[in-house]
Amino acid sequence: MKDELVLRARPKSNISEDIRTIRTNLQFISPDDESKVILITSSIPGEGKSFISSNLAVAFSQIDKDVLIIDSDLRLGRIHKIFEVSNEKGFSNMLVEDDPSNYSKYLKKTKVPNVYVITRGTVPPNPSELLSSQNAKKILEILKKSFDYIIFDGVPINGLPDSLIVAGLVDRVVLVTSIGYTSIDELNEAKKALEKIDAPIAGVVVNKVNPTKRGKYSNYYE
Repeated sequence: MKDELVLRARPKSNISEDIRTIRTNLQFISPDDESKVILITSSIPGEGKSFISSNLAVAFSQIDKDVLIIDSDLRLGRIHKIFEVSNEKGFSNMLVEDDPSNYSKYLKKTKVPNVYVITRGTVPPNPSELLSSQNAKKILEILKKSFDYIIFDGVPINGLPDSLIVAGLVDRVVLVTSIGYTSIDELNEAKKALEKIDAPIAGVVVNKVNPTKRGKYSNYYE
């Protein structure tokens, strides 16, 4: 299986430089505030949001930041596969914990220095209800004290409420779209859904661009 953490596997590649550019843009989009909690989402499945969120976490770690990536796709999340850690207990289990300050048993250290993961955990029957619980807010406030950046890898927006719920908890939302895959209607639908709840949209990442269309830049998924 191809290593999706390109900043680790191919740190000098053009796609790694692209991820670092995203990191820089997020750092300076609002330099005067404490924008440390970021949601990476998409309009539909298959646009590469988990690839972006995972590599963005690595990018922040490379500038000596302690980074936590939380898999808030409680249905099909695969962050545990990308970082090769256990998914025995994760975010879903944490959300039903009586004491939200007791998060250490859900925290997994990865092979990447300064990057920690809370995987999706057991698939629950009620993901949306769990994400909208008071525990979610309490957990985030506690975690913010221990990490420089927290990145949520969310579900696609269209058709599910989960990421719209998480969008209400974060400082910035990044929408991932895919050339030749996502329709303009699907992208607009996701954008309107975020705007309807006044989500703090930082921007859109265009993924899977044909290398011949972008000059010197290469395509990880080619």
